[in-house]
Formats: sequence, C-alpha cells, structure tokens
Amino acid sequence: MRTGEPLPAVGEALAALATGLWHWDTATGLVTVDAEAARLLGLPAEQVSLTEAQARARLHPVDWNEITGVIQLAVAEGTLAEVRIRIMDEQGRVVRIVRSRSKPSFDRTRKAYRLIGTLQEVTEPTPGTPAGRSAVTGDWRRSREAFLLDAGRALAEARSTQEVLRVTANLSMPGFSPDGLAVFGVSGDRLTIIGHHGQQRGTESPFSDMPLDTDYPAAEVVRTGRAVYLSSAEHYKARYPLTWPLAERFGRRSWAFLPLTVAGRTMGAWMAAFTYPVAFTPDERSVLATVARMLAQALTRAGVAESERALTDGLQRTMLPRLGPQRIPGMSVAARYVPTGGGLQVGGDWYDVIPLPSGRFALVIGDVQGHDVRAAGLMGQLRIALRAYASEGHRPDAVLSRASRFLHGIGDEEPADARFATCVYVEVDPATGVLDIARAGHPDPAIRMADGTVLTRPTSGGLPLGIDPDADYPTTRLTLEPGETMLICTDGLLETGGHDLDTGWRRLRVILEDHKGDLEELADTLVQAVHGPSSHHTTGPLADRREDDIAMLLLSREGGGCGCGDAMTVRPPVRRSVLTVAQAEPERVAVARQQLRELLHDWGSPDQVDSAVLLLSELLTNVLVHTDHDALLVAEITGEVGGRRLRIEVTDAGDDLPHRRRPGELASSGRGLVLIELLAHAWGVDPRGEGKSIWFELYESVNGSGDGSWSP
Repeated sequence: MRTGEPLPAVGEALAALATGLWHWDTATGLVTVDAEAARLLGLPAEQVSLTEAQARARLHPVDWNEITGVIQLAVAEGTLAEVRIRIMDEQGRVVRIVRSRSKPSFDRTRKAYRLIGTLQEVTEPTPGTPAGRSAVTGDWRRSREAFLLDAGRALAEARSTQEVLRVTANLSMPGFSPDGLAVFGVSGDRLTIIGHHGQQRGTESPFSDMPLDTDYPAAEVVRTGRAVYLSSAEHYKARYPLTWPLAERFGRRSWAFLPLTVAGRTMGAWMAAFTYPVAFTPDERSVLATVARMLAQALTRAGVAESERALTDGLQRTMLPRLGPQRIPGMSVAARYVPTGGGLQVGGDWYDVIPLPSGRFALVIGDVQGHDVRAAGLMGQLRIALRAYASEGHRPDAVLSRASRFLHGIGDEEPADARFATCVYVEVDPATGVLDIARAGHPDPAIRMADGTVLTRPTSGGLPLGIDPDADYPTTRLTLEPGETMLICTDGLLETGGHDLDTGWRRLRVILEDHKGDLEELADTLVQAVHGPSSHHTTGPLADRREDDIAMLLLSREGGGCGCGDAMTVRPPVRRSVLTVAQAEPERVAVARQQLRELLHDWGSPDQVDSAVLLLSELLTNVLVHTDHDALLVAEITGEVGGRRLRIEVTDAGDDLPHRRRPGELASSGRGLVLIELLAHAWGVDPRGEGKSIWFELYESVNGSGDGSWSP
C-alpha cells in the first residue's frame, strides 16, 4: 500500500485478517454475522441473521452461559468484553476455538443489551501449559469474577447437604475444571466421606473411616488447617507414599486438598482432582480457596437447616398424636396438621383425641400464641395437662378452667414471655351423638349436615387460656345427627392466603358443601384449598397474605351422607338446627336469625326466607320480654327440594299462653301473633307439662307467592 492511498474498507481489512464481524440485539433476539464470522461458526461463508437459539446451537453450552456473565460485568464496569468460545458441530464435537471482543451497551428503555464485536480463530492450548491455564472462556480475571458470582449464588441457594454437593459437582471453573471431587468430614478422630463426584459408587470405602493421623492429604489438611497442592503423580507419591496406592487407581494427575473452615474451625476438607497436570498458579489457588470457603459456609448452613428440620420433625411426632387405626363406635375421625408459618416446622397448634373414663371420648384443638420454640414447648405442656385433666373425668368446663390456671401459672414464672392459648374441647357420646362443647377464645365449630348444608354452630365461650386463672367456660350441648360431620380447626385454616375469619369461612363453606368423597379425602381437600396450588386462585381481601399453621379435626356420625365410607349419594330429607337463647344473652337472637338464613340457603323463595326470619325474631323476643325463662329454638326442614316444609318451634318454661290482640296504631307490642297469622301457612300454641311451645310452618314456594301447596 502506497503512502497517500485511501485505507481499505473495514470489512476488507477484517477479512484479510481472518476476523469476522457480528452484531447482537437482545431486544430483537437476532445475531447478525458477516461472511467470515459465519465461516468461523461453521456456516456457509455469507452474511446471515440468526436467532439466539440458532447461534446458541453453534456454541458450547457452558460457554454460552458464561458469556452472559461476562457481558453483564463489562457493562457494569464500562469495559470491553473478551471471551474465548468453543464452536461445536452437529455431533457435539469442538471444531475450533474463537476469541470474541465486543463493546456491550444496555438500553434502559428497551431493557435490552446491544453488542458489536469481532470473532477470530485462536490455537487451542494444551492442558496444563501456561497457555492452557488461560481462561478458556475469556479473560482470566473477568471469567473468574463471573464464575465466583455464579458459584456463590448457587451455593447460597442450596438448602441441604445433597444440594450443596450437587452444586459443587456442577461448577465449571474457568480454565481448569476438575473431573473428580470429594468432601471429607470429621467424626471424632476419624475422617469421613460426606459426598463425592466423578468416582464410582463404592470406591470411597478406604477413605470413609480413616484415622486423622493417617498419612493422607485430606487428613493432614484437617489436622493443620492448611491446603495441600499436588501438581503431579510423582509429587503425590513422594510426599504420601503410604496412601499413594489408594489414589493411584483413579488415574488422576493433579490434586488440590483445601480446608473447609468456618469461624476459625476446620470442619473437613475438599478435594479437587484433575486428569491433566495443573501447576496451581496463585490465581488458580485463589479461585480454589474461595470456592472452599463458600463450600464450607454452605455446608454449615445446610447442616444447621437439616438439624432444625430433624428437631422440629421430632417435636411434631412427639407432641402430636397419631390417630392410627382406633375405632370409635358409630363414628369416624380425621385429623391434619400442616406447618406453614415461619421457619420452624412445628409451632403452637395442636389437636388431640382423648379416651375418657366414662366410655366417651374428647376432641381437643388449640393454638398457643406465637410460632417459635417457646410456643411449641408450651403447646406440649398444655396438651399433656389437658389430657391429664380429661382423664380424671372432669367435665369440659372444668377441664378448660384447670388448663387456664395451669397456663397462667407458667406465665407467672416467666412474665416477660407470658403466652395465652385458644382452645375448643368437645366431649362426645358416640351412642347418642351428643356433643358437650367448651370454648376458650377459639373459632366456633361447623356442622356439615347430611344433605350438604353447612352451618357454623355458635357456642358459649370464655377468655383464651392463660389470661385469667378464674375464668369460666360455659358448656354448650349439641347433637350430631346421623350423616352429619363436625369441623373444628385453628384460624390458620381460615386466614391463610390473606383472608379474615369471614371470607376464610366462606371459602371453606363452598368446599364442604360441594365435597362428595370420604372423610380423609375431605381433610385433604380442605388443606389443599388453603395451602396447595388452588389457594393462589382464592386469595383474600387482605394485602398481607398471612401464613399460619393449620390444625383441624373432622368428626362424622355414621349415616347416609356422612362420607364415612361410600360417596355421599344418599341424602336424608331432614335438616334440623337447635339453639338456646338465654335471658342473659339477648344478642343470641341475631345468631338465631343468621342460623335460620344458613339453614334456608337453598330455599326457593327469598321472600319466604325473610318472612321466616321475621317471625322467628318475634317468637324469641316474646319469650325474652314477657317471661323470665330461656327460649329453646328447633328449626326443621323436611321434604324434597321444591316442596319442602319449614317448621319453627320455640319452647319456654313459662305457663302464660299468648293471646291474639288488636293493637292500636301507636301500640309498641301485640303484633306478633298477627304477623304469624298473616305470613305462616300454619301455626299453633301447644301447652307442655312445664311451659309451652309456639310453632309455625312455611311451605316452600318457588314463586314466593306464599300459597304454595305442600304434601307430607
């Protein structure tokens, strides 16, 4: 080229130097290469645009993954990205090694990388030589930083010892990847094998129980806390002649043994073995030492996590009963405990099934405040105390009173960590289905009737256990009819997934009403609804998706529709609810109205539902205002859908019979019987031996006209 002549075009100059040009835009996902770059990639020598998948297919998969790390570092540091890449053919063989230099940039608007660079073929280095120890995937320093970042992230995410070992075995070190790895631990004065990779199973036997004073590199590393590097077989044989025969059969040519040290204590050793000679330069030793430190920390974290899991699993097995094959005559029980909140796998929730001296049995479910070791310990103590009080034959109210005094006494010993607990105690008579329920600040039980209708059963209750040692816990008596199922649970089953008690209960009601399987299947379905994949589609209104432990008990009385065995295909035509409204509890009139609405959830006429609720309010209010006695409500639905009969009966112990009056325009009372006569299809007053019963009936009318016919 003569002086003064124009310079050749860039493309011509690069082609003369056997250098290709390429462009990559991650926003479009296209890689454009010129003719020379296409040739280097093993394609026809012509300009072409490739998709990222097509370009990736030409490169070694390890190199492609490391390219992304090098690019990110180059963008962060504002420097060039230089990498060496292995080009593969269709059979997965390396056909050449190329060097790429590029200037990457990041477009924040498009959130994409844009690169323009060159490709040039380089000679493949010989393993073990200084050239061979250069980073195969690029500049040593940049590749080392990318590798250590990836290795640190992967080891930090490992949650068990096996995961840590698997991550370590898959690490691809820059330029000198070992083909054999082993992690040694210490048990007393013996060397053990925690895990290995690259050796056949069973070959670890000579190393798995080796005394620490053995002339073996790993044992020396544990004794001294200093690394041992053996760059050749001759070096190994000369330094450790006694144990060389053990290592010789593996056919390796270089070894690095590094201490696994945490907080100044050597907990084991890590071996990296190579099939080719490695000189272990300062840079290589630095990478190995850094990986060893990260490996030691990861193994320590995994060991602590596994110990915690073993501890909490043991606590769970010890503190929660196993129902086993026990048989309750005429009844079936299913229980579940699912730890979901916090880091521990056991917390303050528990359940229990207790045989009683009377031949009955008790169901207990509760929740100690908190989710930590303290809560788990108190739960175990409280469960044992409740079982002891119940086994002495005390009634439900006495059992909870004693348990509250017991828990309050524990709090007095450690006032800074005083806790309370909610609880439901149910004494069950299998012969009659009678349930005597005492409740301490816990959600009410729910009853699934034989026809699938679900009601919450309001029960009298007291303060949570442990708050007031003199608290009273009144008892509510219910009857579990044949075919009915009772659910008692902790608030975790209701509130998990951002729900409050109301929305959580509505979610469970749908599941209870629609379920057609047996009792065990119902228990699994309830858990899956709040803790499985389906729970992500039923999130509640609260922004805080709270997670809490779940404990629940299901009790079914055998009969058509209970789900105790066969699928629930037969549904009895009777639906009944019983409730007591005491003089001292006028607020339970509202509870009675809600109970009636739930009982009539599928009634054909909304107007008739409103009428029934109005008439019920009149009857109950009449008892509370005009007598000194409590009112007993019995609501019963009979018949088939579309032609059912609702009968409401309110009984009290008063002797005065109601009389129909003609109230004036300004009168404040006297209209109750008038309303009953106008709205009910039939009504009456029946004297009893002690007291009276007032009743009315409504016959289901789909059009709500109020004159629908009914036949028994």
